[in-house]
Amino acid sequence: MNRWLLPEDIADVLPAEARKVETLRRAILDLYESYGYELVAPPILEFLGSLLTGTGSDLNLQTFKLVDQLSGRTLGLRADMTPQVARIDAHLLNRKGVTRLCYAGSIAHARTPVGSSAREELQLGTEIYGCASWEADFEAVSLLLQTLSVAGLNKVYLDLSHAGVLAGILDGQSLEKGDIEALYSLLQSKDRPRLAIWAKCLPAKSAEALMALTELNGPCTQVLVNTKKSLPKHKFIDEALAQLEKLAAAIAALPNDVELSIDLADLRGYQYHSGVMFAAYVDKLPQPIARGGRYDHVGQAFGRPRPATGFSMDLLTLANLASTAPRKSAIVAPWIIDASLASKIVKLRNAGEVVIQAIDGDAVETAEYICDRELIKQGSSWELKNK
Repeated sequence: MNRWLLPEDIADVLPAEARKVETLRRAILDLYESYGYELVAPPILEFLGSLLTGTGSDLNLQTFKLVDQLSGRTLGLRADMTPQVARIDAHLLNRKGVTRLCYAGSIAHARTPVGSSAREELQLGTEIYGCASWEADFEAVSLLLQTLSVAGLNKVYLDLSHAGVLAGILDGQSLEKGDIEALYSLLQSKDRPRLAIWAKCLPAKSAEALMALTELNGPCTQVLVNTKKSLPKHKFIDEALAQLEKLAAAIAALPNDVELSIDLADLRGYQYHSGVMFAAYVDKLPQPIARGGRYDHVGQAFGRPRPATGFSMDLLTLANLASTAPRKSAIVAPWIIDASLASKIVKLRNAGEVVIQAIDGDAVETAEYICDRELIKQGSSWELKNK
C-alpha cells in the first residue's frame, strides 16, 4: 500500500481551492462580526461524555473514539461543534444576557453522511444564546441567507419545521429513547407502512396525527391551514404553528430570493432540536447546504438551561458551489541577493502586489496566479515590465 494514500472519503484541499475556502471564510466571519458575533475555537478532541452531552445516538455513531494515554479515559474526535459551543456558553462564559457566538473548524465523521462524499468537513456556524423569542430564530435564518449570498448563492429553497409539533402529539406518552429514535427515522424517510406498524402502541388519535405528519409539507400557507385541520388541539402544537407563521411572514419580507416551504416530518439533525428547525437548499446540491434551529435542551444537559438557536454548514461544500474568482496577477523577480531588488519587492508587496521570486531559467508553476509581469534590472534600478 502506498504510504501517501488517504482514508476513504478523506481528501486534501489543493492550493487554488484552499485559497478560495480561506477567502470565503474571512468574508463570512467579517459578516458575523458586523452583527456582534464573537469567534470561539473549541478543541477538536474532548472527553466523550462531555462531547456527546445532550445529543442523540446518531451523533454518537458518527464520532471517532480513542483512548487518552494520559488519563485512560475515552476521547471523541468531534463530529459536530454545536454541543461544544453550548458548553462554552454554559460553563466558561457564564453570561446572563444574550450571547452571540460563531465558529469555523474541522469536524470528522466516522461514517460518510448520506448524500455526502466526504467524512471531513470545515464546519461554519453561528449560535444565539439567551433569547427564547422567535426573533432570534429569524436572525439566524436571515444571517444564513446572507452567508449564502456572500458565496454568490442567491436562489435559496428554505424548508421550515418545528420539533414542538411532534412533542405535542407525543405528550403524555411514555416512550423509551430507542423508540423515539426509531420514530425520528420513520418520519424522516416518510415510511408510512412501517410508521403505521410502529404507531400501534399509541392511542388512535396520536397514531393518526403521526401519519398526518408525513403529508404535511409544501407551501407555508397551505400547510399551516391543513395542519390546523389535521392535528389535535394542543398547547405545544398551537405555539409551534404560531411561531412558524410569524417566521414565514418575516422571511418572506426579506429582499433575498427565497422559496419557502414547511415539512413537519423533516426532523433530521442530531435530535437535540427543541423548537423551530430549518434547512436550506440550493441548486446543484441534493442535500441541504445548511441546517439549523432551536436547541434549548443542550444547555440544560450541561446544567445551565439557556435558550439557544443557530445554524451550521460545511464551508468546503459552500466554496465548491461558489463562483471561482479569476486568477490573480503576479510579478516574477530574480531569486538573488540584491539590496535594491529586495527594497523594490518590499514596496510592491506592501502595495498589495504578489511577487514570486524564481531562479533564472526556472518556470513558475502555480494554479493561483498569472505571472504577467517581471522585474528587470535596467542600469542601476529595477523596473517593472510586462512579459
